Amino acid sequence: MRLFFKFLNPYPFGGFMSNVLMIIAQHGFRDEEFLIPKEILVNEGHKVKVASIARASATGMLGAKVMPDFAAHEANVDFFDAIVIVGGAGSPALAKNSDVINLVQTAFVKGKILGAICLGPMTLAKAGVLSGKKATVFNSNDGLNALKEGRAICISEDVVQDGRIVTACGPEAANDFGRKLVEMLKE
Repeated sequence: MRLFFKFLNPYPFGGFMSNVLMIIAQHGFRDEEFLIPKEILVNEGHKVKVASIARASATGMLGAKVMPDFAAHEANVDFFDAIVIVGGAGSPALAKNSDVINLVQTAFVKGKILGAICLGPMTLAKAGVLSGKKATVFNSNDGLNALKEGRAICISEDVVQDGRIVTACGPEAANDFGRKLVEMLKE
């Protein structure tokens, strides 16, 4: 019987596996803001799926090619414990996509963990989930203005957590951002 239980539970000694959806821009996501947190999450036993505006191949700013598992309109929030918006020059397009905005809003209402890095917090702000929350964003006029319009409390730090939302300022924070997501998934 013990062997059967071990087979069913790949983490029998207290490990917990969560499902994470990372949303990347179709063109111009920041490679390391996707790859580093994803690797950290997977190495900790979490399952990571990828969505973009369409299922077509997505291209990173530094050349990474990713085939999304879902188009944003196909993703079911109920299946995921966390939704993460990846930054990069193409990321503002996610803030303009109604399917991505709906995913973020639904995840927020259902108490899911929300994460965003670089220009990704623009999407959280546009979705209205940063109002009154501490957050950081890539230091650009567009990023800072989006957070102000979304009534976020802008904090100039690499990684900022406020409740079930975590934001990070850019590629240099990718490792700490990934570690913070793992920590939040354990709570």
